[in-house]
Amino acid sequence: MLRKIFPLICFSFILVSCKKESVSYKTAVVTDYYPLQVGTHVDYDLDSTLFINFGTKDTVVHWQARDIIDAQITDNLGNPSYRVIRYIRKDETQNWQPTETYMVTPFYDRIETVENNLRYIKLFSPIVQDFSWNGNKYIDTYSTDNDLNYLDGWDYIYDSVGLPLTLNSLSFDSTVKVFQRDEFLGQDPAIPGTQYAEKNFAYEKYAKGVGLIYKEFLHWEYQGAQPGRPAYYEGYGIKLTINNFN
Repeated sequence: MLRKIFPLICFSFILVSCKKESVSYKTAVVTDYYPLQVGTHVDYDLDSTLFINFGTKDTVVHWQARDIIDAQITDNLGNPSYRVIRYIRKDETQNWQPTETYMVTPFYDRIETVENNLRYIKLFSPIVQDFSWNGNKYIDTYSTDNDLNYLDGWDYIYDSVGLPLTLNSLSFDSTVKVFQRDEFLGQDPAIPGTQYAEKNFAYEKYAKGVGLIYKEFLHWEYQGAQPGRPAYYEGYGIKLTINNFN
């Protein structure tokens, strides 16, 4: 009798174990955090970091920006995509002026954008804490005739998934942070004799039902002083903070 019961018990245990292992968790889909509908827009406070006076001085220029989903199109591979036009102005006394256009392509498992002819993977499934992916995998960072080497090997990673957040008095029930890079190479330029330094820092935040609500990006390279030439910086930075949306 025991011999008959024992195999049954083992078989039942295997079935239960298999059922437990096959249970999958549900996460938000990428378009929850990057909704795309023609005619909608998001307004931002835009701070642009520039290096002026031949790179010897940095300055921050303040703008207002508006990203409008202008039309549904197809990308060069025939995928359904959306054209987004960014408008800027100094303040409410001025009219909006178009400044750039970029494309957003939604897939079932990811969101891709093409900005300045560079393709990024902005979001990737599953949207869970610490999940990472190569967000710049489509960008040529190896050719000797370009200056995009600093974008190589960026591992995007989810942080603070599903947390509420308030920006500019706007409250969002569920947001996610996409950490992209925090890198410093070389020696602090404040140290006398420093000949080279490089800084790369970037992350973005998205809100469910809204899209991009915050962005920081900074890239600069420092070249030390040489006979007949002062030290200088090259690079730029941008900070976007949502202030309105529809």
